[in-house]
Amino acid sequence: MQAIGRDPIFIQSGAGCRLTDVDGNQYIDWVCSWGPLVLGHADPQVLAAVTDAAARGTTYGAPTAGEVELAQEICERMPSVEMVRMTSSGTEATMSALRLARAATGREKVLKFSGAYHGHVDGLLAQAGSGLATQGIPSSPGVPASAAAATVIVPWNEPTVLPALDDFAAVLVEPVPANMGVVPAAEGFLALLRETSEGAGALLIFDEVITGFRVSAGGAQRLYGVDPDLTIMGKICGGGLPAAAYGGRRGLMSRIAPAGDVYQAGTLSGNPLAVAAALATLRQLDDAAYARLQDVTQRLAVGLYEAAASTGRQVQVQSVPGLLTPFFSDSPVRNYADAAACDLAAYGAWCRALLERGVYPPASQFEAWFPSLAHSDADVEATIAAAAAAFEAIS
Repeated sequence: MQAIGRDPIFIQSGAGCRLTDVDGNQYIDWVCSWGPLVLGHADPQVLAAVTDAAARGTTYGAPTAGEVELAQEICERMPSVEMVRMTSSGTEATMSALRLARAATGREKVLKFSGAYHGHVDGLLAQAGSGLATQGIPSSPGVPASAAAATVIVPWNEPTVLPALDDFAAVLVEPVPANMGVVPAAEGFLALLRETSEGAGALLIFDEVITGFRVSAGGAQRLYGVDPDLTIMGKICGGGLPAAAYGGRRGLMSRIAPAGDVYQAGTLSGNPLAVAAALATLRQLDDAAYARLQDVTQRLAVGLYEAAASTGRQVQVQSVPGLLTPFFSDSPVRNYADAAACDLAAYGAWCRALLERGVYPPASQFEAWFPSLAHSDADVEATIAAAAAAFEAIS
């Protein structure tokens, strides 16, 4: 909320696509806990599954049948994933996937893209230095320079600046970046990353913490037809509870302890409550659900664009199924530099105006909106009407 110039809103409860704050104000929620709640708040089937699991115990420190069922569900949806390891957060999953990539390749360097966020791993809290392909420098106090030194950062959607990857362990990529706002890959860019990483012996890692089970049943890799070596998952694969995972080919994942020599463990990883929530969520996400989610996204994207145009405001609304961002820009946003050049003050004023009108948007130009299956056509129309009024208010 600081990014848009106001105090935080403290939430009392959520139901469906609506939030109620501690003062009794209600909002149509387009954040949905930053992505996990694709079914909306307090989904009855998820609540029933979690309640049933909790009645039998919250954690055991031992395997459960539910973990196996969840792994099977993930592997069926993502053919590139043959084995799965659960963690408690996306940051943990990213850290573990990178450790595995370095062990498998015997290399240290990692390529990432400017504006991408992969959790608060020390080595990934890096920003670009001068030049196009640059050694990372720490972007947060407390991150040692040595931790960021093995991270190389290049602009997104710029194939001409990709470095030779012969000494890289991995290329780490959000197949649809959503932490600079929604900036889909240019035509052929993901396929190029697949080809160049494979040719150089580097692993291609898709960070599908956001896109996994949201943009399609099998995530962005299924939507775009590009298979990574390793996949990082989170948000929806926890069903609204703290959980994440990473997975890939059996030969790679068999290196993880105790089957192999690459250490990773977590006391609460794969806990039965999160597993129950995940299974109850994924089992509702069939073809009809994804068609509906795409329809909600498209209706909202078109409506926001038209609302802006009606007031003479130049806004780019970029979207994929289940994700969108209205950029306050007069030209399409292709990378982080374009996103950073947007009118951030205008976006902040617009968000404040939306909140005054009962709509809860991401409080940052650099975050995605998260449509859910709980959003009805009436909710979409109410949001568009509020957006039009908010555009008018700041014009």
